[in-house]
Parts: sequence; C-alpha cells; structure tokens
Amino acid sequence: MNKKNVLYVKNLNKIYSKNSSKSIKAINNLNLEVNEGEIFGLLGPNGVGKSTIFKIIMNIEQQKSGKIFLNGVDCTNLPIYERSSKFHLSYCPQYGGYFYDLTVLENLTAVAEIHIKEKNLRISKIDKIVGQFGFDSILNVKAKHVSGGERRKLAIGMAIINDPEILLLDEPYAALDILSIKMIQEIIINLQSMEKMSIIVCDHNARDLLTCVDRAIVLSNGKIIASGSPQEIINDTHARSVYFGNEFKIN
Repeated sequence: MNKKNVLYVKNLNKIYSKNSSKSIKAINNLNLEVNEGEIFGLLGPNGVGKSTIFKIIMNIEQQKSGKIFLNGVDCTNLPIYERSSKFHLSYCPQYGGYFYDLTVLENLTAVAEIHIKEKNLRISKIDKIVGQFGFDSILNVKAKHVSGGERRKLAIGMAIINDPEILLLDEPYAALDILSIKMIQEIIINLQSMEKMSIIVCDHNARDLLTCVDRAIVLSNGKIIASGSPQEIINDTHARSVYFGNEFKIN
C-alpha cells in the first residue's frame, strides 16, 4: 500500500537578478514528492538552493513559476499563516528561531500562546516538549546563555509546538559538535516514529544527513541530479562526480 503524498513541488523555478542585464536561475524546473511519515533529505553544496526551496514551500519567498501542493491541495497562492494553520506546516530556520533574551520556558510559552488558546492544553504541550527534549535543567536560563546544541533543540521544540504534520529543518547540524549532531539526529528520528511527522531536512554535510533519512535528493545548479535511498544516491555516478567524490561512505 502506497503512503499518502503530503508535499508535492511541481515544475518549480526561481530566478534571482544580479543586475539589470544578468540573472541566475537558482531553481530549475524542480519536481519533488514527500510521503507521509517520511524523513526526506535535500543535499548539495552551499548556495545550491536548498534554503530557497524551503522558503518557497513556506511562502517566505515567491517562485518565478511552479506549484506547491500540500496533502493534494494546491497551496501556491496561500499565505504563510494558512499553510501553517490549515495544512500543519512548520519551518525551523538555520539561524535563530527563538528569542535570545527570553528563557527557554518563556520562548516555549510565547509560541504556545499563539497556537494554543486553551491554557491547560498549552501547559500540557509545553510540559511534553520539556520532557521530550530534556529542558528541565535549563528552563529558566536565557537562550543566549545555553549551548549551540540546546539552542537548536529549542528552535525545533518551538517549531513543533503546534503539532505540525510536515516539519522543514533548514541546516539543523550547522556549526554543531559531534555529540550535538547525534542529539539532533535522535530528535528527528523520534519525531518521525513517535509523532508520525513528515520531516524534510536540508544540509550540506552529506554524512550527517544521510544517517537519518529514508530518501534524499542531490541538487546541483538548481536541478536534481540524483534521488533515492541513501545508498542509491551514494552509488549514483553523477552524484559521486559532482558532489560526493569517489571515496565517500556513510560509515
């Protein structure tokens, strides 16, 4: 039995103008599908368009052409808040995603008050995330004073406060140490298995990303040059020549 398709990006194009006479095609006729309960990866070097794809899916940026479907519904012209509220789409940016001068608890509460009107439900949801993410010891510490790994966890916790069906994680491993990366990987896998989320992760570090995804694509010059399971894209001749190199292995 085939799983339900939760995200379909169809014929997506994005063009940036460098000046009045020159433009760059950042995304070139891109098509991708993500299934229910799947961890899906976007791979490629910096500047290849991964974050731009996320911003277009959220409607933070507009595409030149192409369509965005969420749960089979054309959402191309819907604003951010409707994609978030009606289709349970959430985005965790590469940088920030939290308030530096608020404590961990104040950050979670600020977002919960936007999404959850009933007070008891709000408290219950915050308590669940605190336990799930191990925030107990840092609840009253300002975000700017906790480690980079804890800040990344906080941003993810804030992004899932509204129980999204689809979570976009933009470069979640950037500038983290090995232990923090493993911690974030465990969170991603747990969100898939326990919360049944569909999670889309983009990163330029292939090994860290491929460790926890079901399927992935490799992007080059705004196009998909390989797609499939981690092993399938590693074995792809074009992907090895353009991105991985011949010596690359996951383990």
